[in-house]
Amino acid sequence: MNEGSLSLASGGVNRIVDQLPDDVEAAVKDLLAVACERDVTLATAESCTGGLLAALLTDVEGCSHVFERGFVTYTEDAKTEMLGVDRQLIDAEGAVSKAVAWAMAEGGLKASEADIVLAVTGFAGEAGPEGEAGLVHLACARRGGSLIHREEHFGNVGRGRIRIQTIRVAIEMMREAMR
Repeated sequence: MNEGSLSLASGGVNRIVDQLPDDVEAAVKDLLAVACERDVTLATAESCTGGLLAALLTDVEGCSHVFERGFVTYTEDAKTEMLGVDRQLIDAEGAVSKAVAWAMAEGGLKASEADIVLAVTGFAGEAGPEGEAGLVHLACARRGGSLIHREEHFGNVGRGRIRIQTIRVAIEMMREAMR
């Protein structure tokens, strides 16, 4: 087995969460503390992170009540069915694009009761002939407020590293949306 691969038999599914960098763990705790203090609810609409952000936002005892729900929309069909992302938008812009990230965030607001929704779509590994490994688009929407976007180019550094870097940016964006 490669060092970077996961194995169900060895319990590798928990590898990323169990080995969460200290700065990410601290940032999650801080984000949740601020959300609790301000009575702000959070939701996620995730593709390339596969629900990792949602898992982290429900992992801090005493704070998980601020997490309203998470959408794991890994496929194009899931993005259209669960979040209402227009199929023509995906076809025209690509599933990994600013426009789709925005549509995911807006769809997450419509499909939830959350105050803030963070959406992420990207290539957490090989991207195929027309994509860029490590390209990630994040959008954060606040009900009645602004929509912010970030485009990140993490490079071909491996799925786990890309996901952790994406989580760092997502947490930062959610904090920004609470200001």
